[in-house]
Amino acid sequence: MKNLQGLLSFSEAARAGSLSAAARKLDLTPAAVSKNVLRLEEELGVRLFNRSTRRLRLTAEGEVFLRRADSVLRELDEAVAEIGRATDVPSGRVRISVGASFGRHWLVPALPELLSRFPGLQLEVDLENRQVDLVAEGFDIGIRGGIIRDSSLIARRVCALPLVLVASPEYLMRHGVPRDLDALHKHRCVTVRFPSGSIPSWQFRVEGALIEQTPSAQLAVTEPEAAVDLAVAGAGVTQAGLHHVLPYLRSGRLKLLLSGIHAPGEREIVLHYPHRQYLAPRVRVTVDYLLQYFAVATDLHLRVSEVQQYAA
Repeated sequence: MKNLQGLLSFSEAARAGSLSAAARKLDLTPAAVSKNVLRLEEELGVRLFNRSTRRLRLTAEGEVFLRRADSVLRELDEAVAEIGRATDVPSGRVRISVGASFGRHWLVPALPELLSRFPGLQLEVDLENRQVDLVAEGFDIGIRGGIIRDSSLIARRVCALPLVLVASPEYLMRHGVPRDLDALHKHRCVTVRFPSGSIPSWQFRVEGALIEQTPSAQLAVTEPEAAVDLAVAGAGVTQAGLHHVLPYLRSGRLKLLLSGIHAPGEREIVLHYPHRQYLAPRVRVTVDYLLQYFAVATDLHLRVSEVQQYAA
């Protein structure tokens, strides 16, 4: 049934007994209501009304069709009302894709309060570092480090993600503290290898010039947190996000290196989702809550200049 206007016009005209009364109810002209009913009759191949100059009378076929039409319209009204109620009470499943380290340390602690505020939510969190297609894989929200290049996604900045070089005190005691690039080249490096196979370069600013170097690594891992774990264990020097290594800097298990020349980069943590218009309430309240939670997490907004006390 494609002719919804015809169905509405027929139903109102049958109840009111006239095209004029149906037109007033539907905010149409009598001519438009008459045309809608005629098109419906042509589509069905039956006469629904016997018309006179003063009123309409249902045919036998019209009486049967009216009972079915009223049932369909009631179900449609109930469906519209149900959707309206759903926009008032956030409920249902929200699927979130997040990098493993950021997810464990920053997202997971935020979730109990979110569920307490909105008990109708059902959260599914995918903690993986792979590149994710939110739409194709059915995720509602993604949280990743870097710049989101898909223009079809709405991107909301969570915080900057400054990079730092670190090593353990034990490693530095054995191999010395590098004070310049030449000295760094003599040290063991632990790097992260992306799924594409590439290794991110380390950037330095020397005498105003930006220098990019891809370290020659004795150890390469595919998970950033594993590189930090190796640095804590004394395996060598690694580059990592300040947020990832902050607890180890504070505990003294890692030391900051070459902060005077190492460039922190312009990476950032971004929360993104596929749609802005008609965003489902379950997604909207989750996005708003997480952005508010991250905004007041002081450690997420530290700069390298604020952690110089942890330098080797």
